[in-house]
Amino acid sequence: MTASIQQNRQQVSERLLTPGEVASLFRVDPKTVTRWATAGRIGSIRTPGGHRRFRESEVQALLATLTTEASHPVDNR
Repeated sequence: MTASIQQNRQQVSERLLTPGEVASLFRVDPKTVTRWATAGRIGSIRTPGGHRRFRESEVQALLATLTTEASHPVDNR
C-alpha cells in the first residue's frame, strides 16, 4: 500500500468536529470558529450538505500552540 493511500485512510478515519465542538474547546462562539475558517486561520472541510467540519488533530495542535503562547508571555521591556 502506498504512503498516500495510508495517509488518506488515516484522514478519513480521523474524528471530525463541528463548529460548536471546536468553539467549546476554545471557549468562543461557534460563529467565531466559522470566521477563523473563512480567514484561513484553521482548516475546514465541507460535508456533502455544506456544513463545516474540522479535523480533531488540527484543532488540538492549534489549541496546544495557543495555550503554549499564552503560558509564555513575551517580555516587552
